[in-house]
Amino acid sequence: MSAESDALNEQIKQSVALLRRHLDWDVAEGRLADLNNRAEDPALWNDAAAAQKLMRERNQIASAMEGVLKLETDVSDALELIAMAEADGDAAMVAEAMGSLRAAADEAKRREIESLLSGEADSNDCYIELNSGAGGTEAQDWAEMLMRMYMRWAEQHGYKVQFLEESEGEQAGIKSATLQVSGPNAYGWLKTESGVHRLVRISPFDSNARRQTSFASVWVYPVVDDSIEIEINEADLKVDTYRASGAGGQHVNKTESAIRITHVPSGIIVACQTDRSQHRNRAMAMAMLKARMYEAELQRREAVTAAQENAKTDIGWGHQIRNYVLAPYQLVKDLRTGVETGNPAAVLDGDLDEFMAAALAARSGATRSEASANAR
Repeated sequence: MSAESDALNEQIKQSVALLRRHLDWDVAEGRLADLNNRAEDPALWNDAAAAQKLMRERNQIASAMEGVLKLETDVSDALELIAMAEADGDAAMVAEAMGSLRAAADEAKRREIESLLSGEADSNDCYIELNSGAGGTEAQDWAEMLMRMYMRWAEQHGYKVQFLEESEGEQAGIKSATLQVSGPNAYGWLKTESGVHRLVRISPFDSNARRQTSFASVWVYPVVDDSIEIEINEADLKVDTYRASGAGGQHVNKTESAIRITHVPSGIIVACQTDRSQHRNRAMAMAMLKARMYEAELQRREAVTAAQENAKTDIGWGHQIRNYVLAPYQLVKDLRTGVETGNPAAVLDGDLDEFMAAALAARSGATRSEASANAR
């Protein structure tokens, strides 16, 4: 056996051990057996919502357990094949088996990172709100660059992106925008992106080509279903209607179909202009408000836990989390985890997994593992 195969085998063993502990294997087996029995009951589908929730939990546990077992089988098969090929002097077969072992190691890394997504709403879809900071056109252009970055990341992971609201800048970029990202663990992956993002570059809008610093804020919160009880008093709401901006056809732009709702006690503001119908926009805005209030509660719970553990992972609004430097040198650095790269073009094109993995590990209180450090 080569040093590389031994190292890969040890790395995968560590990942599998972590995954088994995270699943609490014996408990997971018992829970899966219970869910399988309940899934065979024809009466289950009398309540479609409850049935879907049960099947979703069942599929998540089954997928996690099957993934671990497959990793163990793939590694065992690859190591056996390597030993046989080396005994026969078959270099081509050794190379093929090493390729399988590297693929298993990559899969182990991915599953180890996903094991960090165990929060209450991590499996949900999410909303992303972007707002430009002070600085006029520079900041508005930066906000649009961030919006494109998250759209590219979502596309690369097979997620669906829907525009809910967009306010264009006077000359370029956007003042604000709200996106909905739909896909497995969308909120779990994106939640650590909340905060202030800082850009340093030579301004394309400055005829003197001076270096400029721009700020934009990102806020991520989960889409929540109707089963979560969040009381909203209509008397606490301020509802404004206005004409939608941007593309959307004559009807959208000439009627006051867009909705802005302010929850006065908390100061939370949401807006939606995606539909021609004011009623549908209002329904979507209310869903967004409910989600924002739910996220605020999650943040409060996390703040209590963080204070108890003396963790230093505050990612609230107004806290700078990442620098993107395009001039005089090339660097993107996350100030929470220390992760950095000299390829900002790739990051702005959606290559965010390494930053997300490290932030997830830090947020969960885990030691940043090899898997987190090499997320791809």
